[in-house]
Amino acid sequence: MTVVPYKDNSASKKEQVSTMFDNISGKYDLLNRLLSGGIDIYWRKRAIALLKPEKPQLILDIATGTGDLAVEAHRQLKPKKIIGVDISEGMLAQGREKMKKLGLEEQIELQMGDSEKLLFDDNTFDAVIVSFGVRNFENLLKGLTDMFRVTKPGGTCVIVEFSKPSSFPMKQLYAFYSNTVLPAIGRLISKDQSAYSYLPESVQAFPDGKDFLTIFEQAGFQQTQCKKLTFGICSIYTGKK
Repeated sequence: MTVVPYKDNSASKKEQVSTMFDNISGKYDLLNRLLSGGIDIYWRKRAIALLKPEKPQLILDIATGTGDLAVEAHRQLKPKKIIGVDISEGMLAQGREKMKKLGLEEQIELQMGDSEKLLFDDNTFDAVIVSFGVRNFENLLKGLTDMFRVTKPGGTCVIVEFSKPSSFPMKQLYAFYSNTVLPAIGRLISKDQSAYSYLPESVQAFPDGKDFLTIFEQAGFQQTQCKKLTFGICSIYTGKK
């Protein structure tokens, strides 16, 4: 079953996700910090640190949003160039403002782009990175396959995504928080009635852990690994081309 933000809407998941992020873009960073207690910053740091030995010079940040992962990649890796793509113009506008304030407009270029139909040549990027984006793909395998296509041979893909804790009591606590507290705060601050109900629903429906690695490998990636963080609330997946 495909989980979508606006259940009464007949638009495709891709269109609905784009609309949702346009709607919440102004409050997105604030809500991220608030709802995760700031731990999302730590998750991104851990993910990018995995690329340090490889010193990638050209990096693609998929579903870049407001560019937080791209900024972290620049801070740790100092590559020549990072290109961020996203389907939400609202999120990109927030991201461009952020790059301007940080003086990173030359190093980090943000552009409209469909993660499942990337407008880049085969074998272009040393690394492809994603944080909390693959869950929103309309077709997960198609999106991952296109990410594989644009990665250079020997290059690495790093994906940060929510996952489902499986041990007591974290499983029960997380379920209560994500189904009750998170949607209430999200609705209050973002004024979007559906966006923060969609988030836990999309996490629940997402094939995490070994199930994700199976699809990751179907897309072509090898030497795949899954590293669980914070009692299994978040996972970092890595794969090589």
